[in-house]
Amino acid sequence: MIGMVRGVIIDRDSDEVVLDVAGVGYRVRVTPRTLVTLEPGEEAVLHTHLHVREDALVLFGFETKAERATFEALCGASGVGPKLALSILAVHEPMALRRALLDDDLDALTLVPGVGKRTAQKLLVELKSRFELPELETVADGSPTPRSEVRAALAGLGYEADEVREVLASLPDDEPVEELLRRALRQLAAERVS
Repeated sequence: MIGMVRGVIIDRDSDEVVLDVAGVGYRVRVTPRTLVTLEPGEEAVLHTHLHVREDALVLFGFETKAERATFEALCGASGVGPKLALSILAVHEPMALRRALLDDDLDALTLVPGVGKRTAQKLLVELKSRFELPELETVADGSPTPRSEVRAALAGLGYEADEVREVLASLPDDEPVEELLRRALRQLAAERVS
């Protein structure tokens, strides 16, 4: 309904801004990532989503169209409301969230406040069906992606989730599992030595 607003930031709170659009002040809920880019007195453009509830109309604003599209996809998932969707976007940018889904990265989802292992497992299944993840289609037989195999191997070797996540982020997407694992182990060994 309201897809974008442009105006001057009048006020900024912990999770929302007031945007003056032609003399009308719109209260817009935003993610922390978007909030830090908005300064009172400056003009801003926010891509918006109007969430309609029985008792309220809430306007959510995002710096990019990709964030808004991700928010809308998240809100369409079973058990995910606007509050949880904003929390997920506060922790993961749209591409990082897609990468976590592709890699079956439960640990990345549990970084979101209020999301435990069980909720992360449900979210993983639910969100994979909501996002266009072309790399998932290449694994037609249901076998895990190369990245998720490397993740499982490193976890089995005793590496911490943070170490694994960091090394996986630096690996290329187009190599076989064996080469990805070799690269990951070399990088992890080098980091432990230094």
